Amino acid sequence: MDIPIKYDPKSVEEKIYHHWINNDYFFSYPDNRKSYTIIMPPPNITGILHIGHILNNTIQDILIRYARMKGNNPCWIPGTDHASIATEAKIVYQLKKKGLSKFIIGRDKFLSYVVEWSKKHKKIIFNQLKKLGCSCDWTRVQFTMSKKLSKSITKIFIDLYEKGYIYRGYHVVNWDPKARTTISDEEVVYKERIGTLYYIKYKIKGKEDFIIIATSRPETIFGDTAVCFHPDDVRYYHLKGKYVIIPIINRVIPIIQDSYVDPNFGTGFLKITPAHDINDKNIADKYHLDIIDIFNEDATLNENGLHYQGMDRFEVKKKIIQELDKLGFIVNREKFNQKIGISERTKSVVEQKLSLQWFLKMKQISNPAIEAVKNGEIKFYPSRFKKIYFQWMDKIHDWNISRQLWWGHRIPVYYYGHSPNDFVVAENLESALKKAKIKSHNYDLNYDNLWQDSDVLDTWFSSWILPISVFDGISNPNNHEISYYYPTENLITGSDILFFWVARMIIAGFFFQKKKPFKNVYFTGILRDSKNKKISKSLNNSPNPIDLIEKYGADSVRMGIMLRASAGKDFHFEENFCLQGRNFSNKIWNAFRLIQSWEIKENHNLYYDDIPKVSNMALIWFENRFYYVLELFEIYFNKYKFDESLMILYKFIWNDFCSLFLEIIKPISGKFISKTVYLKTVKWFENILKLLHPYMPFISEEIWSLLKKRTEKEALIISSWPKKKSYNWNLLVSFERAIQIVSKIRNIRNQIHLPHKTSLVLFSVKNKEEYHPVILKLANLSQIIEILKRPKKGRFFSFFIGTDRYFLSLDRKYHLDKNDSFNIEKKIQYFHNFLSIIRKNLSNDKYVKSVPKHLLLKEKKKESDTLKKIVYLKEILKKMN
Repeated sequence: MDIPIKYDPKSVEEKIYHHWINNDYFFSYPDNRKSYTIIMPPPNITGILHIGHILNNTIQDILIRYARMKGNNPCWIPGTDHASIATEAKIVYQLKKKGLSKFIIGRDKFLSYVVEWSKKHKKIIFNQLKKLGCSCDWTRVQFTMSKKLSKSITKIFIDLYEKGYIYRGYHVVNWDPKARTTISDEEVVYKERIGTLYYIKYKIKGKEDFIIIATSRPETIFGDTAVCFHPDDVRYYHLKGKYVIIPIINRVIPIIQDSYVDPNFGTGFLKITPAHDINDKNIADKYHLDIIDIFNEDATLNENGLHYQGMDRFEVKKKIIQELDKLGFIVNREKFNQKIGISERTKSVVEQKLSLQWFLKMKQISNPAIEAVKNGEIKFYPSRFKKIYFQWMDKIHDWNISRQLWWGHRIPVYYYGHSPNDFVVAENLESALKKAKIKSHNYDLNYDNLWQDSDVLDTWFSSWILPISVFDGISNPNNHEISYYYPTENLITGSDILFFWVARMIIAGFFFQKKKPFKNVYFTGILRDSKNKKISKSLNNSPNPIDLIEKYGADSVRMGIMLRASAGKDFHFEENFCLQGRNFSNKIWNAFRLIQSWEIKENHNLYYDDIPKVSNMALIWFENRFYYVLELFEIYFNKYKFDESLMILYKFIWNDFCSLFLEIIKPISGKFISKTVYLKTVKWFENILKLLHPYMPFISEEIWSLLKKRTEKEALIISSWPKKKSYNWNLLVSFERAIQIVSKIRNIRNQIHLPHKTSLVLFSVKNKEEYHPVILKLANLSQIIEILKRPKKGRFFSFFIGTDRYFLSLDRKYHLDKNDSFNIEKKIQYFHNFLSIIRKNLSNDKYVKSVPKHLLLKEKKKESDTLKKIVYLKEILKKMN
């Protein structure tokens, strides 16, 4: 067989993936096996995948491949998310570059642009996932705006409304002026900024006196409907029942008292602006205050802003400060730290704004979801995220599910009149007309009299039922597939969407299916760039995964990232992670090439095969070692410690298999290998490839197919996982001792620059080594001599293994080359020269004063280490002479 010298992932990966696809290895259908289902967290169609998606989907693929080999029926459902706000923002930006807006082209034309964008990016995303090696069932691709899922969304909206869980009401919401829509609390990112408190005089009605209010937002005085102080604040007792006059607009508002006010902040007076602060709105409801909205949708001031109408809020702030100053109302300014809410998607400063929206009552329906995590029915990895989960669930409030966007699931509400209650909730216009006629008692209504709500539903309202809707469990609750595949097994996701998605899916699972949606939740850490920023599409700070795969191969990218990925822990991504993966791929390939290069000695004696003693020892040891590693690997794997299980496998392959086992059994040049040894070696190599396959599927499948001719039913991807067997622990300990001896001898060789080809003699005091043949071969010893006490004559290096002492002979009669002494002298001279350079720097005052402290300490350590090396080499030279 003509095997390439170097492993070329480019030529292998596409071929192998087509082989998997063509043979339907990813396809899943309910059968008599145990189901193992994963729903892919659908990537947004806003662009290409970033390295965080690669981590997330690699973990899912590892779990799916492992489950497949363990005999389960794995079903991994791929998909994409329509991502209302983010996608609409992308299209709005594209149109803006062309001098257009969505309002100019209209809703239908705008949506046609979005659909075209979504098709293009779905294709890009799925091609990226295939390049990575994801073994998804591509016959089950989902899109959160598909007709099937839309039907489920409409149905649950109607059901929840009819049961009284969904309602329409005025609430203060987070308003994104750039996207012109509401956003959730979780979509607001708070940033620390230095702000200014303006101390403003409000004249007391009927008096020549003033009160002073400290505010950071003087531009919102147009919405003030009261001022408030704490009931226990004795400074203002005399003002109970009084009124003040708002500067500039001269509106009279009451002075009230409420314990919400912090008497130690500012002057102890708080201006109440109910339409633009949730806490102010609560106070307004309590004291029946007026509510005045001062902002348009784009955060310009409306008619309530008087002469500032139509002006942007930030411009108003500058001008109103100037006006208040000119009129003598500002008495002081003070800097302070404040938190500003920023829209995660558009980076716009968020306003709190009173708005008529649709809401879903969450408190009552969330109790089963709390209990399921509390009692361990649903497990979190790492478990510390349970605390954060409970904190959020305990404070859960009504979910604002409506968004003022065009891209998304249109709210299934139809209006027929101008009264606030003139609407019906229905799945389509035909049904809406029937309901409207009955509700209005007006049977002359026609289609022209009805219009659908222009808002769409929050993106997460489609995603929260995904584990159910992908199996049509909403429209057909007890169908064959939902009964077989639900609940799903694992959810792999980032902790940043614990509230957006994870908590809501658990709530939905128990509400709609009376069952948990998944058994385990694994939270990946957040991948960060060199500046410690979260890697994300919006920041455009991720390396292109396809470029990495093209350069290093998918297996190398997968392995490089998985060695660093620990549940819930953030880490910085570096490209050299992939380089480590490529080096490992090459190591495995070279091991394969070595095995294939051996010539087999055909045995014509049916009862006897001439297996060298050292090879037999290696085979027995490796069998025991394999089952020990298998046990350890599965312990960590089943605890979702994928990085640690991979590191166990990495060391096992690199050290135990390549550096030890293959070196021990490797035939001496010009000799043949025993057929029995060869076949057993292939057997253990195959078992190694099985363990490796979930992590590095391409190279493992390629080598598997090259080791021997196989049928389609014998592919590695569908092979059975190795079964656990008992192992001899004492044997492993004894062998490890032999390897420690070899390691000590190799270290001594390196220290004195003695080539491996030079044979040595080892003296062992009062110890019979069980693995003499292994030590002789790996350490290249001519013999091991057992003695009762330390040799009296000769030149030796001694070392200990535990309490047992060994002496490595340096006598010329055994091995010593005449050039060894000369080489060590040269090395000593080199270190002397190096030492003089270091000391020259350290004796230079200018250098010492200018260099950073950590570099100075580094230089001093170099000086100390170099001195130790010189002393050590001189001792060796003394022993040799």
